[in-house]
Amino acid sequence: MFAPITRMWQGFEARRPGTAQFLMFFVFSNAVTVLQFVLMPLLRSWFASTSLLDTDFQVLPIGSNVDGSQYYMFDYPAGEISQGGGGGLAYFLAVQITLAIAQIINFFLQRNITFKSNTSPWIAAMWYFIAYVVITFVAAAAQGFYKAPVYDFFIDTLGWGSTGETVADVVTMIINSAISFWVFFPIFKIIFKRVPEDEAVPGSQATAGIVDASDGEAGSEPAIATVADGSGAEPARDGRRDG
Repeated sequence: MFAPITRMWQGFEARRPGTAQFLMFFVFSNAVTVLQFVLMPLLRSWFASTSLLDTDFQVLPIGSNVDGSQYYMFDYPAGEISQGGGGGLAYFLAVQITLAIAQIINFFLQRNITFKSNTSPWIAAMWYFIAYVVITFVAAAAQGFYKAPVYDFFIDTLGWGSTGETVADVVTMIINSAISFWVFFPIFKIIFKRVPEDEAVPGSQATAGIVDASDGEAGSEPAIATVADGSGAEPARDGRRDG
């Protein structure tokens, strides 16, 4: 049933390899994002039932907010967000565990299917981890600017309460995913390289000089390769030299 679709895709991939690669990256990235939408609220709900909710997690001070208060790269003060808190360590762990699971799945999908990489998976994993850490810090720094306004809008301005908090979770996850999407694609192009399987070994010409002239008709014979020996003469079929 899927054979015609598969053939169409393979034809498109052969004609437009770059576009096909980006489309596959787009599909898998969005599938992983959907997974985050499901996983993030579940983890938040679970962690919120523990003492982690009342545990501050404010690390890496890097400046000041517009009101003069300390700005943290990872800013998760204790308490429910709907009650003026920041979700505490519960929120931080929910976000980071969700992202980690999503990126592990994304690694295998993008490496094996989208980019069809056949280089060392361990080296690729190392660079992927480094990129993930860097992007996590960048996304965390950016979240300090939009997290509070997003939650305030849906919880207080719209008056949606706990529903608004869930919607804000989704919106912040979309923003995080968008940052990852546009940053990861060029990185994947570098770390998920593919070496052609049929790449010839330099200097090897194992089949040079062999020409198959058979046309499929009865009685046809393969052509005989000419071997130059400097005399200009050609070998006869029985190996004796003419003339």
